[in-house]
Amino acid sequence: MAQYKILVVDDEPGIRMGTIRILQNFKVDYPFMDEHIDFVVLEAATGEEGIEVIDREMPDIILLDNKLPGIQGVEVLEYVKKRLYDIVVVMITSYASLELAVKATRDGAYDFIPKPFTPQELRSSIENITKQLFLKRMTQKMNKEGKLIRFQFLSVLSHELKAPINAIEGYVKMMEERQFGNDLSAYQEMIDRTLERIKGMRGLIMDLLDLTKIESGKPVQHLQAVNITDIARISIDTMRPYAIQKDVDIYLNTKESVMLEADPNEIEIIFNNLISNSVKYNKTGGRADVFVESQENNVVITVTDSGIGMTEEEKLKLFKDFVRIKNQKTKNITGSGLGLSILKKIVDMYHGEIEVQSVPDKGTSFIIKLPVKIQN
Repeated sequence: MAQYKILVVDDEPGIRMGTIRILQNFKVDYPFMDEHIDFVVLEAATGEEGIEVIDREMPDIILLDNKLPGIQGVEVLEYVKKRLYDIVVVMITSYASLELAVKATRDGAYDFIPKPFTPQELRSSIENITKQLFLKRMTQKMNKEGKLIRFQFLSVLSHELKAPINAIEGYVKMMEERQFGNDLSAYQEMIDRTLERIKGMRGLIMDLLDLTKIESGKPVQHLQAVNITDIARISIDTMRPYAIQKDVDIYLNTKESVMLEADPNEIEIIFNNLISNSVKYNKTGGRADVFVESQENNVVITVTDSGIGMTEEEKLKLFKDFVRIKNQKTKNITGSGLGLSILKKIVDMYHGEIEVQSVPDKGTSFIIKLPVKIQN
């Protein structure tokens, strides 16, 4: 439940107390809101007192009388406007004139409520204001988050691509200048490192493309009957060369077919991320085990490794965009920080569940449950 603050600035005690009574149990709800909004009503008898309350409490809505002892309501309105406060101001007055209306509207007044007003008139006005304010703030939040994501996107690109590009340029320059002679074999290590850097950049770009596709609204899914075991086997074969380099054995512990209505590309992304991590964060001579099974109304995918494991605090960060677990054991492990974030978004699309079990220095298990029947 959210709560908005309403400040009533009026020198008539009856208006202030009446507003409190009218709104004390009033709630605003609407289909686009996740929760209803209720109100706490603050009061001030003068413009000066109103400004003090505004600076101290930062109300969401102000019901402002113009005829006040001391400074007038339009001066309070000017004060709010100059400070760019995110407050909706509604003038309540018995002495409205065209001149006042024009000035107040120019200075940012949202509306006028004539006195005396009925409870229904006040509630109706507050309901409309609340919905508009809610939508405005949601729009601002989405714009801000969008800018943050774009900033993170560009930061990751510049950080993750700058180093490999510089390294590749250096290796190519050394080969161009024949710094180790004309024997091609003398440059084999540089060639291998160059290819490894290119592979890393390709992985980052593919992760970013996957994330963009998922985040760009409801993605187009090509649902069909999919043999989950076959996709697991393909992902293991794809990851096998990397596992050999890391001296990690991968085992598929399922032989029978396990079927699911799904998009095969999305299921492959799930397996690729899980199996890649089970190798990447493993120990030399370690192993990774992949299980696929049907349980009641779910297909359960489990990937277990004998790797470096995680603390409970590290587990909490796992599925956030652009976040990588950073500690002494992972300092030499590269990645975009997007793989598990993408995996989580895909699992959510299938209304599935993810459980992570991990013990530092002993290993990690990811257990994913996907419903056999997809909810619309």
